[in-house]
Amino acid sequence: MHSEGSILLIKHAAEIVTSTGTAARKGTGMNRLERITDGALFAKDGMIEWVGTTADLPEISHENLTIIDATGCSVIPGFVDSHTHFVFGGYRPEEFFWRLSGTPYLEILERGGGILNTVKATQSMGYEAMVETASRRLDDMLAMGVTTVEGKSGYGLDFDTELMQLKAMGNLNADHAVEVVPTFMGAHAVPPEYRGREDDYVTFIVESLLPAVAEQSIAEFCDVFCEKGVFSVDQTRKILQAAGGLGLKRKIHADEIVSFGGAELAAELGAVSADHLLQASDKGIADMAARGVVATVLPITAFCLREKYARARWIIDNGGALALATDYNPGSCFSHSIPMLIALAAIQLTLSPAEILTALTLNGAAAVGRADRIGTLEPGKQADIVILKYPSYLFLSYHAGMDIVDRVIKKGQVVVDKGYSNLGGNK
Repeated sequence: MHSEGSILLIKHAAEIVTSTGTAARKGTGMNRLERITDGALFAKDGMIEWVGTTADLPEISHENLTIIDATGCSVIPGFVDSHTHFVFGGYRPEEFFWRLSGTPYLEILERGGGILNTVKATQSMGYEAMVETASRRLDDMLAMGVTTVEGKSGYGLDFDTELMQLKAMGNLNADHAVEVVPTFMGAHAVPPEYRGREDDYVTFIVESLLPAVAEQSIAEFCDVFCEKGVFSVDQTRKILQAAGGLGLKRKIHADEIVSFGGAELAAELGAVSADHLLQASDKGIADMAARGVVATVLPITAFCLREKYARARWIIDNGGALALATDYNPGSCFSHSIPMLIALAAIQLTLSPAEILTALTLNGAAAVGRADRIGTLEPGKQADIVILKYPSYLFLSYHAGMDIVDRVIKKGQVVVDKGYSNLGGNK
């Protein structure tokens, strides 16, 4: 997305709400937000140059200046959805209801459900169709205020399809308003042809897939599903050590189903984030906090699976840095609803409005290695901005489950305008 030459002025906002800094906020720090009443913001060439009160706004004279009168509206940073699987083929609606009726997962697999159903559909998908369907999903995310999203491969489980998923994300990052962060996750499941030879599949990832991903520079992160019956701690360590040696940053799907040592491994390896964490141990969470690993929790998935929620409150109260993400995928969480995510975070995870906003902005940015340039509204950062149709960010939780985004701005350019509120408009 091109931002050169774009000049943006927002003024008379009921409030501009943001954190500051270039690293994730931890513990009580997640509750500290700056709130500027009658706020104003000036951005040039996609970057924020000034933030303050409208009364203190310096004189600005530029041609082609976009002015937004945000009277009665809250202005916040764009949301960062730091854990999704949005590039995939096919859908699995029947499986959702099978699970709700109590059908065991092994029986779902026997009926043709489960992740391998999606793998088959994704493998048979053409590149153009993959990009087109994923682009439409990004459109929906953008409308809810998501300006940056992480996407994982892992529905190929073979050489060609894994690379195709990552290349599709690169194409989308170049052409779509939403910034896409690509993560290689060939270690999402063990393909049928490697059943009983799991170590051979790990070797295939380490010796074939990872070098190709690194050589083509098509991923920033490597993620592994470290879980009982999937990839062991030792197998995960081997893959992530190899990934780190090739310049990829590390993430882990950790301790979702059982307490398995994934959180401890994330701390040991200095992973950028560990995600899910429903069964993470006290020690694992403490180790992550000490090493600065972002704890990314995914409450919509727990909701859809009728599982207990990750201990988000405990993580924060014990000095951890928490991020919130949707885990959008065709199986366990076919939802990328930011309003639903926020409602669950407030009501079920008992997070404060400030903690929720921090988790979805600055800490989400940290979870994708971008806290130095997005996640807050301050000079020197990208002008990724959401304007709400209500005067306070508290309405994100208070108007439970409702989309209250009015405008979305990416790199200083208005990319969504729903016209809900009585904004002054572009002048």
